[in-house]
Amino acid sequence: MMSTADNDNNVLPLGGGGEITSIKKERTSCEQNTIDNITEDINSLAVLDDKSVCANCGKEGNSNNMNICNKCKMVKYCNAACKKKHRTKHKKKCEKRVAELHEEALFKEPPPREECPICMLILPLMNQSSFYSCCGKIICDGCIFAMVVASGGGRRTGSDICPFCRTPPCSDEEGIKRTKKLMDKGNGDAYNMLAGRYQNGTNGYPQDKTKANELYLKAGELGCAQGYFNLSNSYLEARGVEKDLDRAIHYWELAAMLGHAVSRFNLGVAEHKAGDHNRATKHWLVAAKAGHDDSLDLVKQMFMQGVITKDEYANTLRTYKQRQDEMKSDERDEAAKLVGGMRLL
Repeated sequence: MMSTADNDNNVLPLGGGGEITSIKKERTSCEQNTIDNITEDINSLAVLDDKSVCANCGKEGNSNNMNICNKCKMVKYCNAACKKKHRTKHKKKCEKRVAELHEEALFKEPPPREECPICMLILPLMNQSSFYSCCGKIICDGCIFAMVVASGGGRRTGSDICPFCRTPPCSDEEGIKRTKKLMDKGNGDAYNMLAGRYQNGTNGYPQDKTKANELYLKAGELGCAQGYFNLSNSYLEARGVEKDLDRAIHYWELAAMLGHAVSRFNLGVAEHKAGDHNRATKHWLVAAKAGHDDSLDLVKQMFMQGVITKDEYANTLRTYKQRQDEMKSDERDEAAKLVGGMRLL
């Protein structure tokens, strides 16, 4: 980054005060006229750009006041009546564009995974972390294990204390209050945790699978990929809803867009079973690059079958290793050795 002093280093020193002032005023005036002309041109272009033509009747109108197609965003109408009249003609193009937009969103680079707030390493992909209702943080098992060791106790000594904010354990009633406070603040992980309580009927909550699915959906809408994933499993296993593979796939897709590698793997399996091996491989490539073991195994199989090239496989393997390294620590390895990991909550 350059400082003001750095910018001044290449300015040559000048003398002759009065003459320089006159030239400077003339130049400033000339520059201002140029700026005014450019601004006027931009404003006139903005007025032109603000005009749109109704896709049905051809009438020109102000773009901001026109009725846009809510699905494809490609065409505009002067009113709702024109939009309705044009629906049949526009349907095929609209559906095609919507499908294209969906594909772009589904296979674009996923967002970066969340980090553990203590060790600052990427959180593990599968069930190796815990959510704490006191501070709303997800802590990796490695940091939970490290706190247990630091306390000088056994497997569970001191493990119920939050490793991040050091809040001691609480009653079920207090835990409910903490969770609801986080929910009021829009914490998607809190919605997902509460949904799990209703799903299983634990920690003072009655078993209510319908309520659980409502909360899973809300969690996903707030950006919790695990919420969408859990909801997809509800449709896959008929938990509080009728079994529906299409709906399960829909929520796997939403979870995958948020970076959920296991959902991405499942999408690949579903596509493979449907006979679309190329599309299945696209999903497994994304999941493998996120560090998912099973997806990498299937990518290797696709390479052996000639579905992907040697360069694609090599690039995927490098990225997989990088992601694995970013999730690895001695503490996490030790935690993983414990039976069932450290499922403490």
